[in-house]
Amino acid sequence: MTNNPFDDPDGTFHVLVNDEGQYSLWPEFAAVPSGWRVDRESLSRDDAGTYVESVWTTLQPAGLRAGASLAAEDAS
Repeated sequence: MTNNPFDDPDGTFHVLVNDEGQYSLWPEFAAVPSGWRVDRESLSRDDAGTYVESVWTTLQPAGLRAGASLAAEDAS
C-alpha cells in the first residue's frame, strides 16, 4: 500500500489535459488544478495510463510544435 494517492494502483483517476496538450493522471477525489480540464473520468490507474499512452504521442508542448511548424514553413 502506498501513501501517495498518485501512485495508488487501486485508486480511481481522472485524465487531465492542459492547453499545451500535456496529460496527467489525477486522483478522482482531488480538485482539478487551474489550467487543466478533465478529458476522461473515473478510470482505474491502469486504464488511465493506457489511455494517456494512446493519445499523448509527443511530449513536446503544443506551443513548441506550432513554432516548429511555422519555422519549417518559413524555411521552404
